[in-house]
Amino acid sequence: MNETILQYWNKTKQYWNRYSKSQKITFISILVLLLLSIGIIGYNMSKTEYSLAFTDLPPNDAAAITGYLDTAKIPYKLSSDGKSIEVPTNKVASVRIEVESQGLNQNGSLGFAVFRESGSFGITDNEFKVKYADAVQGELQQAINSIQAINSSKVLISMPEEFAFKKPEEEKATASVVLLVKTGYTLAQTQVDAIYNLVSHSVKNLPIENISITNQYGEELVSSKLNGGQNATNVVTGQFEINNQFRNDLQRNITNLLGALYGKDKVIVSVFSTMNFDQKRSTENLVTAPNEVDMKGLEISLQEATSSYESDGGADASGGVPGTGSTDVPGYPGSTGSGKTSSEETTRTVNSEVNRIKNDIVSTPYVVKDLSINVGIEPPVKEDPLSLTDESKTAIQNALTNIVRAALADNKVTYTDEELTKKVTVIAHSFVRPTDGTASKTQTYLIYGGLVLAALALGGIGAYVLMRRKKAQQMEEEMEIPAKIELPTIDIESVSNDNQMRKQLETLAKKRPEDFVNLLRTWLVDE
Repeated sequence: MNETILQYWNKTKQYWNRYSKSQKITFISILVLLLLSIGIIGYNMSKTEYSLAFTDLPPNDAAAITGYLDTAKIPYKLSSDGKSIEVPTNKVASVRIEVESQGLNQNGSLGFAVFRESGSFGITDNEFKVKYADAVQGELQQAINSIQAINSSKVLISMPEEFAFKKPEEEKATASVVLLVKTGYTLAQTQVDAIYNLVSHSVKNLPIENISITNQYGEELVSSKLNGGQNATNVVTGQFEINNQFRNDLQRNITNLLGALYGKDKVIVSVFSTMNFDQKRSTENLVTAPNEVDMKGLEISLQEATSSYESDGGADASGGVPGTGSTDVPGYPGSTGSGKTSSEETTRTVNSEVNRIKNDIVSTPYVVKDLSINVGIEPPVKEDPLSLTDESKTAIQNALTNIVRAALADNKVTYTDEELTKKVTVIAHSFVRPTDGTASKTQTYLIYGGLVLAALALGGIGAYVLMRRKKAQQMEEEMEIPAKIELPTIDIESVSNDNQMRKQLETLAKKRPEDFVNLLRTWLVDE
């Protein structure tokens, strides 16, 4: 066996020694490059990728989850602060489901599960009260932590003592809640009110005024019911939501309009708006006639009164002509007048009813103060922005300008067409599309495959070069056979004397010196 190995080793050495130094260096470099490529690809394909499965865990939950992972022999990585756990990417979903099914992630509180851990026999009343309070607090913490904006919470409840001769309504329960809000989130007033109601309805005899809620910065979060309705924060939040809803609706409508023409993935719309939320209240007291033709009111009562007066004057009285005396009043009968007098008076009273209208006018809740629209469109040919024609850009500009004009109609500001056009911008440019994780992995694999192919190609090229060089060497060795030297001949037999031979040798030495030298060498060798 050893002799066989030694023979193979000698043959290998003989085969290796055939090559030159440069060929050996080339062969070794290609082999090292190929091995490195295979090693890198194998390492990246075999290593385990980890993804975040749990974060911001309390110590007891982290201990329970790591214990389960150790028992199940699932590899994991625990962060330096002990609050985050990473597991293999392909096992994240299964691990989360298994942890939740076993109730290991309790967010630091067990809730009513505390009664399942230990039997209820042999527990004193005080122990039961403490466990019951812990269970209620734990359930409230789990309910509050389920809100998206809440990272974690701490609930403390103080329940009143129960006495035999004391009415339950005489003493109320109290609660304190501390919320750890996630970074980048802000609790709206409606969410704060929901937490107040959740705590109040979960504990007996706990009114809202006995609840105190603060965030991690020590800022108190007050319910709107304690402030008699909406507070300043709620008003601002409502105004922001109205403005945001207006922008989103307008942006969605423009996207649908242009997306139907150019494709939704080729249109980007950005809308910016400011609104004026100043409200004006006015009262109108109007009086109108029911009969608008004659402008008369509706008669509801009518009263008429007629009175007449008659008088007979003296027959022998010498009254004279009325109003002709020096002391008489013109047109008034004289004191000495005579004859019969009469008078009649008619009084008519009509009570009419009119329309009395009282209008309490409140102006619109908001008015668009300013509006600008920016639209980016990917041209049909990505590399050529001019492929989006000027006619198309003008049509889009006009359509968006009409939208801005309609939105600013109640602003009571007159805008010119030029001013409205400046509020609209249309940009034709190719889009930068982000690549997803699958595409990046595929690209990585393609790079590794390319490296392997390059290494194989280099190996093939090197082997081909070596074979060509070996073949060339063999051809050179075959061609290096020494050629026969054709020496000049001198016909000695035909030469009659020494002078003629000397002349022939001199002529050969002058005209063909190399042949002359070879001839001398031949003669010397023969002798």
